[in-house]
Amino acid sequence: MSDYLVIVESPAKAKTIGKYLGKKYVVKASMGHVIDLPKSQMGVDVEDNYSPKYITIRGKGPILKELKQAAKKAKKIYLAADPDREGEAIAWHLADSLNIDKDSKCRVVFNEITKQAIKDSFKHPREINLNLVDAQQARRVLDRLVGYNISPLLWKKVKKGLSAGRVQSVAVKMIIDRENEINAFEPEEYWSITAELEKDGRKFEAKFTHVNGEKTDLTSEEEVNQILEQMNGNDLKVEKVTRRERRRNPVVPFTTSSLQQEAARKLNFRAKKTMMLAQQLYEGIDIGKSGTTGLITYMRTDSTRISDTAKAETKAYIESHYGSDYLGQEREQKQSTNSQDAHEAVRPTSADLDPKAVKQYLSRDQYRLYKLIWERLVASQMAPAVMDTMAVDLDNNGVRFRANGSKMKFPGFMKVYIEGNDDGKEEKDRLLPDLEEGETTEAHEIVPNQHFTQPPPRYTEARLVRTLEELGIGRPSTYAPTLDTIQRRGYVALEDKRFIPTELGTIVLELIEEFFPEILDVEFTASMESNLDAVEEGKNSWVGIIDDFYQGFEKRLKTAEEEMKEVEIKDEPAGEDCEKCGNEMVYKMGRYGKFMACSNFPECRNTKAIVKEIGVDCPKCQKGQVVERKSKKRRIFYGCDQYPECDFISWDKPIARPCPKCESMLVEKKSKKGTHVTCSSCDYEEERN
Repeated sequence: MSDYLVIVESPAKAKTIGKYLGKKYVVKASMGHVIDLPKSQMGVDVEDNYSPKYITIRGKGPILKELKQAAKKAKKIYLAADPDREGEAIAWHLADSLNIDKDSKCRVVFNEITKQAIKDSFKHPREINLNLVDAQQARRVLDRLVGYNISPLLWKKVKKGLSAGRVQSVAVKMIIDRENEINAFEPEEYWSITAELEKDGRKFEAKFTHVNGEKTDLTSEEEVNQILEQMNGNDLKVEKVTRRERRRNPVVPFTTSSLQQEAARKLNFRAKKTMMLAQQLYEGIDIGKSGTTGLITYMRTDSTRISDTAKAETKAYIESHYGSDYLGQEREQKQSTNSQDAHEAVRPTSADLDPKAVKQYLSRDQYRLYKLIWERLVASQMAPAVMDTMAVDLDNNGVRFRANGSKMKFPGFMKVYIEGNDDGKEEKDRLLPDLEEGETTEAHEIVPNQHFTQPPPRYTEARLVRTLEELGIGRPSTYAPTLDTIQRRGYVALEDKRFIPTELGTIVLELIEEFFPEILDVEFTASMESNLDAVEEGKNSWVGIIDDFYQGFEKRLKTAEEEMKEVEIKDEPAGEDCEKCGNEMVYKMGRYGKFMACSNFPECRNTKAIVKEIGVDCPKCQKGQVVERKSKKRRIFYGCDQYPECDFISWDKPIARPCPKCESMLVEKKSKKGTHVTCSSCDYEEERN
């Protein structure tokens, strides 16, 4: 008989924990939930206080049987599922299935899978937290009441395979609302005037700001000409020089959503991929002599807090590697108003586990994500960056220009890490020459430029996650599956890494908006999240919250069943016939955008990618046209439309003119610094734009 049985969710986690606990402990994996609501039916008894009808998940019978046999041989059983609502529910179901006294101290939680954390957690087991269980149960029941009532209605009225849910419906609405904003957007004209100057061999620019002492926005060419006519030549007198020191504070450690956003910006990772890799880093990686080690703390969190131990260790690392000047002062961390602060931020389990030291044991993507998390933690405990800034006001007959410059005085945390942004631009030094008040400098050129306001951008994954979080919609664990679901259902598609709504998504949203407006009400959804969080704190009864919602929802459901009209979605003809059966090809929308499919489906399953010509002759065969294609991983590349006869391929976009130096193909290369044209064969390169 073994002394102790420990049950976790995954084999990787079991392996890591087993190594730390020793021979007296048998560690087994439940492979996630073993008990859940049935997939084939709603599984909620509305008449009996919304009680859930739980069953053993199909395929999990042998696992549960093995756990029961192991439980009979153990003197004590510990349930060590993840430290969140989901983990608490798994522990609760396991306790029920294995006849463990739920009032006993059988629950063990830890925020990181390290030897010390595991040892400490087993010294302080606790009872199963029924408030956490109720909070998880309430969400499951609410999602079932919504999804398993609206979805069959959509199947009947629109098409099979559709679904509706609290968070996913709001996310689709946000994407559609943004598209409507873009379509309704009317650009407005505005102008700028730039003076191009030089002193002591250093070129710099000054922008028009005021005329006759008043700040002025230029909206037409006529206004620009009036300003230029007022000026006397190109001499600009330095009226005022302002020198300041600007401090930039370090960023805080990652929450789940900020990790997803930054991984999208810097690593081009989808939210789903980020969470998968983070799970692997959390559960443990074999790092040589140290064996399997958890590299990061638990990755589902809305807190930016870190432990005193982690702070001390990180500060010691900073001092030894960068010097005491780089140590940051203690700053009060303000948590989001929606934050539960249940456990720490996402951070490395040890600052001493430098990414370079573990790189050989990680896959490329594991390493890149770990490096991002490690750098963020270290930077968060470093000193602010200090910039010397300089603002120069220049005047010509009442026409005022301003030049701004900045120079890094002390890099501080930016020596390790600079936070990304959605437009991909990085902050750079903009140096101005030494200018003194009263001196005059001549502009080489004064250039007016016409501009037009731009519509709001479509949502990227990062921007959508950030907005959902700001609105209080969903919680850390919901964002990745939500984004995945709305794409799998065909409600939205990704185009150039930005969400666009599909016709199907628009139709479904209109039906939900007509008959179930509360599902799409942002304030209602956010307040429901707050009410469900209050269940976790023991302040609300989950049954009462569900009942308040369902009373009105049930009435609208009956109305929808009677009044919702059937919708026929007609496929758009593609203008060509299927080469396999001769029937017409039509456009379909998949999770990655539009494609062509045979209208004789399912008898004929022929599909074709939509190729986009770029107006360039194939440089290899001289017969075909170069077209834009997408790889299996959705990466854009360029190839000949005569494939497989011609195997020309390029990851960079070819352009329709030869290299002036060697006559080879010119291509466009993109980077964070911009787009530039370069030769595919020689060293010819054109200036960036």
